[in-house]
Amino acid sequence: MRVERDFLGEVELPDQVYYGVQTMRAVQNFPITGHKLDKEFIIALAIVKKAAAKANMKTGRMPTHIGAAIVEAAVEIMAGKWHEQFVVDAIQGGAGTSMNMNTNEVIANRALEILGRQKGDYEYLSPNNHVNMAQSTNDVIPTAIRIASIRKATRLYNELVLLAESLNRKADEFSQVLKMGRTHLQDAVPITLGQEFAAYAAGVKRAAKRVQRAMQFLLAINMGATAVGTGLNAEPEYIEEVVRQICWLTDEHFISAPNLVDATQNTDELAEFSSTLKICALSLSKMANDLRLMASGPKCGFNEITLPAMQPGSSIMPGKVNPVIPEMVNQVAFQVVGNDQAISLAVEAGQFELNVMEPVIAYNLFNSLTILTNAVIILNNRCIMNIVANDSRCQQMVDDSIGVITALLPHIGYETASLIAKEAIASSRPVKEIIKAKDLIASDRLEIILAPGEMTKPGIAGKQYLSSTKEDIA
Repeated sequence: MRVERDFLGEVELPDQVYYGVQTMRAVQNFPITGHKLDKEFIIALAIVKKAAAKANMKTGRMPTHIGAAIVEAAVEIMAGKWHEQFVVDAIQGGAGTSMNMNTNEVIANRALEILGRQKGDYEYLSPNNHVNMAQSTNDVIPTAIRIASIRKATRLYNELVLLAESLNRKADEFSQVLKMGRTHLQDAVPITLGQEFAAYAAGVKRAAKRVQRAMQFLLAINMGATAVGTGLNAEPEYIEEVVRQICWLTDEHFISAPNLVDATQNTDELAEFSSTLKICALSLSKMANDLRLMASGPKCGFNEITLPAMQPGSSIMPGKVNPVIPEMVNQVAFQVVGNDQAISLAVEAGQFELNVMEPVIAYNLFNSLTILTNAVIILNNRCIMNIVANDSRCQQMVDDSIGVITALLPHIGYETASLIAKEAIASSRPVKEIIKAKDLIASDRLEIILAPGEMTKPGIAGKQYLSSTKEDIA
C-alpha cells in the first residue's frame, strides 16, 4: 500500500495501481452507472495530455525529461495500455474533474515509473503541476469529447456509406420486382421493390452526409481556455502549439475556437451533433419498420421479402423465425432518441462560464455513436446483404389489388375507374379482367399501360385517352 494526500487528507491505495488519491475519492463518491469511461474517450484524453506536454516543452515551461516521460506514458495509453486504471464512473459531479484527474494521475505515476521513481512521488512529477500544466478540466474535457466523437463518428460515417452501397445493390437486384405500394398501410399504386430500396439508400446517404457535416462543427476546440476561457496560466504560444499538436496526432483539422469563453461555457454544438445522430436513427428505424412488415408471414402476412433467418424465434412455437435484426435497429433508435433528450437537458443546464453537465453529455453521445455504428454494421452484414425478394408473391398482390386502376385514370377517367374499382372489390375479380370484359381499352394497349415499367415511372400511362363514360361500363 502507499499513502497519497490532497488538501482533504490522506488516502491509502494499493501500490500496484496507477491512479491516485483524487481518483479514489471519485470512485467512492460516484458509484452511479457501473460504466467506465469509453475507450475512445480515454485515448482522446491521452492525446490531449501528450499534445499539452509537447507544447509545454516547446515553450520551455516543461522540463524536457519530465515532458518526455509524460509523452511516453500518454503514448502507451493511446495504444490501449493501462485502460483498466481508468476507474471513475462515466457520470459524475465536477464537470469531469474526476476524469481529468484520473488521467493525470495514471500518466503521472506511469511517467514516474518510466523515470525510475516510485508511484506517488509527486514532488518530482505531479499530476497537477506537470501533467495538467497550462490546462483545466474545463478545456481538457470538452476537447477530448470532440476528439473522441469525431473518431467514433468517422467509423459511423464509413459504415453508413457501406450500408447505402448494399441498399443500392439490392435496388438493382430488385429493379424488376413489381409490388404494391402502400400509403396509410392501404393499397396505393404499384412500385418496384428496387425503387423502395433505392429510396432507403438515398435516406442513408443523407444520414451519412449529415454526420459528416456535423463533424465539422466539432473541430473548434478550446484548449488554452483553462478555467473560464480567459486563458489564465496558458501562454499564447502554448495555445497555438497545443492545437497544432492535436491536429498532428489526430490527422484532423482542429482549430482554436475564435471565442474561448464561448467555447468553454456553451455546448450547443454537441446538442446539434446529437440531433444529427437522432435523425440518422429515425431514418434507420423507419426502414426497419418497412422490412419487418414486408417480411411478415410467411403464410399470413405480406411475405414480399424473406429476411435471412438468424435464430429460432420462439421458445414454444417450432419453426418460427423473427425479424430480430430490424427489431434491434428499432430499439437502438429508441435509445438514441432518449440519449438525445438527456443531452438536450444537459446542454440547457449550463450556467455562466461552464456547463458542468458535460459528463452526462459525453456518456450519452458516446453511447449513441457506439450503438448506432454497431447497429448499422449488423443491419448491413446480417440482414440487408442477404434479403431475398419473393417475386411471385409480390406479383400476386399486384394482380389482386385494385390499386392498378389508378394507372387507367388518364384513359377512362376517375368516375369510370371508381365504378370498376367498386365492382372489383365486390366480385373479387381482377381489374384487368373487368376492363377486358367491358372492352374499355384494347387488350394490347392495356398490357402496355399496366406493364411494370409504365406503372412505376412517367410514360405512356400518363397520356390522356379519355373516351369511356359511365354508360360504357353499364
